[in-house]
Amino acid sequence: MTQITLAELPETVQNLIKQAQKTGEPLTIIQNGVPLAIISPINKSKRAAFGAMKDSGQITGDIVEPTSNLVTWDVLL
Repeated sequence: MTQITLAELPETVQNLIKQAQKTGEPLTIIQNGVPLAIISPINKSKRAAFGAMKDSGQITGDIVEPTSNLVTWDVLL
Protein backbone atom coordinates (compact mmCIF):
# COMPACT_ATOMS: atom_id res chain seq x y z
CA MET A 1 0.00 0.00 0.00
CA THR A 2 1.35 3.39 -0.97
CA GLN A 3 1.34 6.07 1.73
CA ILE A 4 1.93 9.82 1.57
CA THR A 5 1.66 12.57 4.14
CA LEU A 6 -1.14 15.10 4.05
CA ALA A 7 1.45 17.87 3.47
CA GLU A 8 2.46 16.22 0.16
CA LEU A 9 -1.03 16.74 -1.30
CA PRO A 10 -2.15 19.99 -2.96
CA GLU A 11 -3.86 22.46 -0.60
CA THR A 12 -7.27 21.93 -2.22
CA VAL A 13 -7.13 18.18 -1.54
CA GLN A 14 -5.89 18.82 2.01
CA ASN A 15 -8.92 21.04 2.67
CA LEU A 16 -11.32 18.44 1.27
CA ILE A 17 -9.82 15.69 3.43
CA LYS A 18 -9.97 17.89 6.53
CA GLN A 19 -13.62 18.64 5.75
CA ALA A 20 -14.38 14.92 5.40
CA GLN A 21 -12.68 14.29 8.73
CA LYS A 22 -14.64 17.08 10.40
CA THR A 23 -18.05 16.04 9.03
CA GLY A 24 -17.44 12.28 9.14
CA GLU A 25 -18.76 11.87 5.59
CA PRO A 26 -16.68 10.10 2.90
CA LEU A 27 -15.25 11.98 -0.08
CA THR A 28 -15.87 10.34 -3.48
CA ILE A 29 -13.48 11.14 -6.33
CA ILE A 30 -15.11 10.82 -9.76
CA GLN A 31 -13.97 11.09 -13.37
CA ASN A 32 -16.51 11.43 -16.19
CA GLY A 33 -19.27 10.55 -13.74
CA VAL A 34 -17.58 7.28 -12.70
CA PRO A 35 -16.40 6.90 -9.09
CA LEU A 36 -12.65 6.22 -8.91
CA ALA A 37 -11.93 6.30 -5.18
CA ILE A 38 -13.55 6.98 -1.83
CA ILE A 39 -11.67 8.74 0.94
CA SER A 40 -13.31 7.94 4.24
CA PRO A 41 -12.25 9.37 7.60
CA ILE A 42 -11.12 6.90 10.26
CA ASN A 43 -13.36 6.98 13.31
CA LYS A 44 -11.35 6.74 16.50
CA SER A 45 -13.84 5.59 19.07
CA LYS A 46 -12.67 5.70 22.64
CA ARG A 47 -13.84 2.88 24.85
CA ALA A 48 -14.78 3.80 28.38
CA ALA A 49 -12.36 2.51 31.00
CA PHE A 50 -15.18 1.76 33.42
CA GLY A 51 -18.68 0.64 32.53
CA ALA A 52 -17.77 -0.64 29.06
CA MET A 53 -19.96 -3.72 29.55
CA LYS A 54 -22.87 -1.90 31.24
CA ASP A 55 -26.29 -3.33 30.37
CA SER A 56 -24.76 -6.13 28.28
CA GLY A 57 -25.48 -9.00 30.69
CA GLN A 58 -28.73 -10.87 31.11
CA ILE A 59 -29.97 -13.14 33.88
CA THR A 60 -31.68 -16.10 32.24
CA GLY A 61 -32.57 -18.24 35.22
CA ASP A 62 -32.17 -19.02 38.91
CA ILE A 63 -28.48 -19.08 39.86
CA VAL A 64 -29.17 -21.08 43.06
CA GLU A 65 -30.97 -24.02 41.46
CA PRO A 66 -29.03 -26.79 39.67
CA THR A 67 -28.85 -26.60 35.88
CA SER A 68 -29.75 -30.27 35.51
CA ASN A 69 -31.71 -32.91 37.40
CA LEU A 70 -28.62 -35.13 37.23
CA VAL A 71 -26.60 -32.86 39.52
CA THR A 72 -27.41 -32.09 43.14
CA TRP A 73 -26.11 -29.00 44.82
CA ASP A 74 -25.72 -28.17 48.46
CA VAL A 75 -26.54 -24.52 48.94
CA LEU A 76 -25.54 -22.66 52.09
CA LEU A 77 -28.11 -20.04 53.00
